[in-house]
Amino acid sequence: MSHQELNQALNQVGLKATGPRMKILAILARQTERHLSAEAIYQLLREQKENIGLATVYRVLTQFEAAGLVIRHNFSSDHAVFELNEGEHHDHLICVRCGRVEEFVDAVIEKHQSKIAEKAGFKMLDHRLDLYGICRDCRANEKQRA
Repeated sequence: MSHQELNQALNQVGLKATGPRMKILAILARQTERHLSAEAIYQLLREQKENIGLATVYRVLTQFEAAGLVIRHNFSSDHAVFELNEGEHHDHLICVRCGRVEEFVDAVIEKHQSKIAEKAGFKMLDHRLDLYGICRDCRANEKQRA
């Protein structure tokens, strides 16, 4: 995202484009790792020699979440991770060993969930599906050690 696009994204949700907000949003937009903790964002800011405190990172992420710019996930009990809300639904596969997160979309699962909700008399507004397991790399490492 360009500087102008970041500024526009903040304006669209009613947030002023302050320095910390712009820098945090830029990190979320540029990272190849889509699911970042507040601590990881803070560390990236420090590496960029930015003088933004961890409390500010948490505050900005909370504002972004309230405005719908980011989605908070609690894949593990020790901390939350955040990803940009790009408007397209997806589900997650989470490795319980290394913490790797993979996103997936499956039309059959989506349709089945809608049927389940409808059958139970629910109008589904949203849902999350997080599957926990051991990723291919961790399983391969375990085999090598055995």
